[in-house]
Amino acid sequence: MSARNAVVAPAPHPADWLAPLRARDLLPDDAVAAFVVGSVARGWENSRSDFDIYVVTTEEWRTETSSDTLMPLDPPRVRSEVFYENSRRWEVTYWLESQIDQMLAKITWERYTSGVFAGEILSPREETTLARLAHCLPLLGIEWIEAKYEVLKQSAFRSIVVVRSLGFADDAAEDALGQLESGHLESAVLSARRALSHAVDALLESAGEYGSHMPKWRPNRFRAAAPEVLSFERYWELETMRGLDPDDPRPWVRSVLTTCQDIAMRVETS
Repeated sequence: MSARNAVVAPAPHPADWLAPLRARDLLPDDAVAAFVVGSVARGWENSRSDFDIYVVTTEEWRTETSSDTLMPLDPPRVRSEVFYENSRRWEVTYWLESQIDQMLAKITWERYTSGVFAGEILSPREETTLARLAHCLPLLGIEWIEAKYEVLKQSAFRSIVVVRSLGFADDAAEDALGQLESGHLESAVLSARRALSHAVDALLESAGEYGSHMPKWRPNRFRAAAPEVLSFERYWELETMRGLDPDDPRPWVRSVLTTCQDIAMRVETS
């Protein structure tokens, strides 16, 4: 039986999270912070969820078992270690403190107002990493984590991601309208769905529920944000396309685009 298909154990008690790292010499002496991220940190995990931990260090992590992920940072990579404990997959990602600071330096108000397209300021991995500061389980260096999160809250991060999502929603809505006019109805449906996804992401991001690069958690984020602009029931009706008539999708497409327009008019971008 593979580790992924085995009967799995529950998440550790908060006090026990670092024990498997220490037992494998995966917690360096220069670590300034460590925190659990992802679904486990939000209480959304299931029996097959991986355990993801970020460790922030002052020196670059180097071992024969680590793997690299390229990043638009200096140095241009982060390293990870993977192991299994009690049939659970653990992934430990090592960020340099200087890399965190570089990402935070990209989301200043000066950068936001400089005319750079919001969608080009951060890579998806950078955006996800910073967003996770808002909903993590601190294991080490809680004061460091709180200080960086405060920088994030005072930055233009929220405006950057909201404007980015609204821009993508508007582009998709324009596609849908053009496709309706030209009779490409199937494509109009797909474009409308894309517009809805981006518009809802903007709505949730405006409430501090980030994570548009992980659409699988959009319903959970929606329930957590509980926006007044759109009820969960109406959102889920549109998301699951319950009102779509395959023989004439035009009313459904127009309804979705009207909802997207309503969201765009009511979402705050700053």
